[in-house]
Amino acid sequence: MLSANDILHLLLALGLLLGCGRALGELVRRLGQPPVLGELLAGIVLGPTVLGHLAPDVTAALFPPTGPIASAMGGISTIAIVLFLLVAGMEVDLSTMFRQGRNALGVGIASVFVPFVLGLGLALLLPGDLGRGAHAEPLTFALFVATALSISALPMIARTLMDLNLYRSDLGMLIVATAIFNDLVGWVVFALVISLMPGTETHRFPIGMTVLLTLAFAAVMLTVVRWIIHRILPWLQAHLSWPGGVLGFALTGTLFSAALTEWIGVHAIFGAFLFGVALGDSQHLRERTRSTIEQFVSFVFAPLFFAAIGLRVNFVQDCDWLLVGVVLVVSCVGKIFPSAFAARKAGMPLRQAYAVGAGLNSRGVMEIILGVLALQVGLIDGRMFVALVVMALVTSAMAGPLIQKLLRREKARRFTDFVGARSFIAELKALTREDAIRELAAVSGAEGVPLEKIAEQVIEREKVTATGIGRGIALPHARIEGLKAPQVALGISRAGLDFDSPDGEPTRLVALVLTPAEDMNSALELYRQIVGAFNDGAVREAVLKVKTYTELLAVLASLSRPAGH
Repeated sequence: MLSANDILHLLLALGLLLGCGRALGELVRRLGQPPVLGELLAGIVLGPTVLGHLAPDVTAALFPPTGPIASAMGGISTIAIVLFLLVAGMEVDLSTMFRQGRNALGVGIASVFVPFVLGLGLALLLPGDLGRGAHAEPLTFALFVATALSISALPMIARTLMDLNLYRSDLGMLIVATAIFNDLVGWVVFALVISLMPGTETHRFPIGMTVLLTLAFAAVMLTVVRWIIHRILPWLQAHLSWPGGVLGFALTGTLFSAALTEWIGVHAIFGAFLFGVALGDSQHLRERTRSTIEQFVSFVFAPLFFAAIGLRVNFVQDCDWLLVGVVLVVSCVGKIFPSAFAARKAGMPLRQAYAVGAGLNSRGVMEIILGVLALQVGLIDGRMFVALVVMALVTSAMAGPLIQKLLRREKARRFTDFVGARSFIAELKALTREDAIRELAAVSGAEGVPLEKIAEQVIEREKVTATGIGRGIALPHARIEGLKAPQVALGISRAGLDFDSPDGEPTRLVALVLTPAEDMNSALELYRQIVGAFNDGAVREAVLKVKTYTELLAVLASLSRPAGH
């Protein structure tokens, strides 16, 4: 039982991990990197790598390696990873995999089989050099390395494709379908590998029976339980409070499924993952409910888990750069080229085929989770764990830029990327549309053309066609010769302006959209995004109340902010 002093230390430790993890996660997100990098960095700073080196007594007091506090944090970490695997499973869309059919199967087999064989051979030849745990069997260790080099990270892949506006394309759907196949195969194999570890659990069944029960569990979850969930969700959403009813059902089902796989003899995360697949595959699961579950886990439990990773290992002392290089090179070569070859055989153009390989090469948090679990049961040592973490982060960071380069396309940008604090006016002084255009042009930050000339060009266009679109919104715009880059200036008129809107309503939101003359597409895309952002009446009302640029971003971000991983 925890004493009052233990509870004090536990709360302090959890507060530090969560606060630092979220703060650094947001910081790296603004730099264009996955938040998990910042959450890991929080643990590295608070753990033996930094704080433990500078003030070892402080680290030992805050995060003791043994005792009741360590046990409590271990239990919380287990719950966190179980819930995170629920979210990862909800990303799996079985219908997407089935629709891609033979192509997804062909690329999936190539993207799993080749790196699996490479990892297996390498680990059998060089077990000690690859960081095998002191008490791990060579074959079990080799199977783990093979699995770790074979999997992809579906949540990270989906996020990358969404950022590039490729998620719904044929290319995106093939990558997603193949990643689903990778995840399903990889987690089944890993669950069985963990069950082979001697001395880690009390084996209730012989290994053969454990394998059969695991496969039977997977089959039942993806058929019978999936059907039951699909049937019961409408009743839950109709008769229980939202979102508590479905959220409670989801977490209860996850914990029971995790407990069942733990009883079978494989890790609890496997049951959580498959329950997530069954739940997320139902068309009756509302998007708002799905988002609530994702944010609940991704912004509370996930930072605790990933920050706690940095407490386990000294990332300086345990870093073997040769091992990091070997793992990174073998994983990239083993994933990208076989996937591209199979996609090429399926009839894809060369660049698109390599883009498939680049997308599947993203390992993300799934790789880190595998590493943590393997480290916990003694399959690997700290050197191999550090190598897997570095590989996961590097492959995730390189996936998006590599796909862009291969497809020769730019990353999609939101209209808020072109609006800065200086180009937002919380209260326009203008009383006419012409004065409003001049006021916004003056703060637009446009480069390459005199601001007065820009204003007059927009006003001349306004005389030809009024840009009030109704619902209190106006979009004055022009393509400007000599303008270096697109720019948006946004202003709010409290009194309202006459932009000759079709509904006759005064305009209160004015967005000045400026694009280079040779850029035919940016204006339409920015126009579409702005209309979409302010189309909802509640959002418009919230925006009209903001006083600063930060408040504006907060309102817009609350519309559909994705989970952080």
